Amino acid sequence: MKRTHLPLNALRVYDAAARHLSFTRAADELAVTPAAVGQQIRALEDHLGVVLFRRTSKGLELTAEGEAGLDALREGFLKFEESVQAMQAGQASDRYTIAAPREFYAQWLAPRLAKFQADVDGILYQLVADENADFTEANLDVAIRLVDGPGDLEGVQLAPAQKVTVAAPGAPARWIDWPGASLADDIKPCITTGNPGQALSSAMAGMGCTVLPYPLAAEAIASGKLEVLEGPEESRRAYWLVAPLPQWRQKKVKALVAHLTGE
Repeated sequence: MKRTHLPLNALRVYDAAARHLSFTRAADELAVTPAAVGQQIRALEDHLGVVLFRRTSKGLELTAEGEAGLDALREGFLKFEESVQAMQAGQASDRYTIAAPREFYAQWLAPRLAKFQADVDGILYQLVADENADFTEANLDVAIRLVDGPGDLEGVQLAPAQKVTVAAPGAPARWIDWPGASLADDIKPCITTGNPGQALSSAMAGMGCTVLPYPLAAEAIASGKLEVLEGPEESRRAYWLVAPLPQWRQKKVKALVAHLTGE
């Protein structure tokens, strides 16, 4: 029996756009441009001969035709992923590909991975620096992200959602900013960094004070390299270990999650 050619890439884009009801957020998830998402959707609509989305005053909405096949499509993608994982399981049961922020890896994750490796013979790691890397393209097992929840992925919070204001002993009363620091509007930072790891390094160098995730700053605080000016206090974001459902079901991922969470 001849199989119908399936535009799998366009269907994957369609699934992301339908979940977010936004071409922009779908583009962020897939690491492409919104224009590329729009092109894929238009090509899929031409291929199927139906309109999948409509724009309204409230935003993007699915048409009835667009909604009709979503459940089956998502079940199919899940089956694809499970099939691939099953094929890889025999060769990769002792190997982990992990995406994590560099600074969190150095301060929190590395000692725990070392303990896991010491307890389980033959474990091998491959580390990916971009925690937002695409799971399929990077062939990831798990990723660790500083977020307010797992979103569409399966996940577990690795450390308390806390933040702390810190500075090196004797540092000037200047501020170090980074996306997510949430400094008051009237504060003019002396340096703006790209991530909390750079803010941590800047603070430890004595450049000023900053707000950091507490798990990231804990070691520097304990060693006296940083002093607590305020906190710890509750934070909206925390470090989460996340993975798609097929990876989450793997025995090796369950073992790693149990180790990192102390279960």
